[in-house]
Amino acid sequence: MTSTPAALPPLSPARAEEFGAALDRIRAEVVATRGDEDARYIRTVIAVQRGLEAGGRLALAVSLLPPAWCAGTAMLTVAKTLENMELGHNILHGQWDWMGDPAIHSTTWEFDFLTPADAWKHTHNHLHHTYTNVVGRDRDLGYTILRMSPEQPWHPVHLLQPLYAALLAPVFEWGIALYDLEADAVTDGRKSVRAFLGEVAHLARKAVRQCAKDYVLFPLLAGPSALPCLLGNVTANGLRNVWAHTVIFCGHFPGDVRTFTEEEIEDESRAQWYLRQVQGSADFEGGLLLRVLSGNLGHQIEHHLFPDLPSNRYAEIAPRVRRLCEKYGVPYATGPLWRQYASMWGRVLRHAVPWDLRR
Repeated sequence: MTSTPAALPPLSPARAEEFGAALDRIRAEVVATRGDEDARYIRTVIAVQRGLEAGGRLALAVSLLPPAWCAGTAMLTVAKTLENMELGHNILHGQWDWMGDPAIHSTTWEFDFLTPADAWKHTHNHLHHTYTNVVGRDRDLGYTILRMSPEQPWHPVHLLQPLYAALLAPVFEWGIALYDLEADAVTDGRKSVRAFLGEVAHLARKAVRQCAKDYVLFPLLAGPSALPCLLGNVTANGLRNVWAHTVIFCGHFPGDVRTFTEEEIEDESRAQWYLRQVQGSADFEGGLLLRVLSGNLGHQIEHHLFPDLPSNRYAEIAPRVRRLCEKYGVPYATGPLWRQYASMWGRVLRHAVPWDLRR
């Protein structure tokens, strides 16, 4: 049984090391030139995000007026998107720790999302980024409910995965929160029931705070506009979830993204890890606005190569990474967002059945 898609002949050890050394040089250049411009960028995004959230909350406070509801919901949606994608995700990767600012640091940031930051950093930063697309090791490969590779065992429930993949999008933060609990680790004996219950309690406290803020406090403060304010908050969270689902799935599951077996990563060198990150991720193309709203994760390949580099640098280094891949014959998956989105759904449909639809 082969990975999806079929693996190309590997680079020779010497060529692989050359490839890895070239990527190390790109990383070193970015690290050496981080400075005031990067700091201004992230502080500007934070200021814009907070301004949009304040404006959205104020508009929803008088959202009995339809124009105010539309404006407030739109501003709050963008604010929540920026907070999750360009701020929370990237700050928790330690991309801005070099600034030494305790307010913009991976150890202190708690993002506007149901999952507690420490749980996210374990399942995402450690497990996913270390074992990207390794069947049996990367739990983000289908999030334990989707079959995205022929190496994953097929079960009849997978016939329904196109349906529940679509239903997951508007409630994505809830799906991720439950996924981050790693309930399967309890049944497999890798986590104690006591530890699991502690994590459930931790998640419950965060969820109560999040729900109380969006669905109780701000609607009550809106007085006569309580119901439209509540609806605006529900809509903003739902749209943010759909967008996050789109960006993440398009960066990991288009049809030309490879999966790997555990045997393939035995004794894996740093250069081979780089090769797996490139082949296990996909970019999508777009302008500045799309880049910022996606947390610069349209450059998912660059993010997986260098997860702790400032996100605003990914667009700068992407052409160099692509040329390097062309030089060494390493596949570099990229394309318009719509095409990557369609390809991702093709993969969901293809692996919903127990046979290979491409044969």
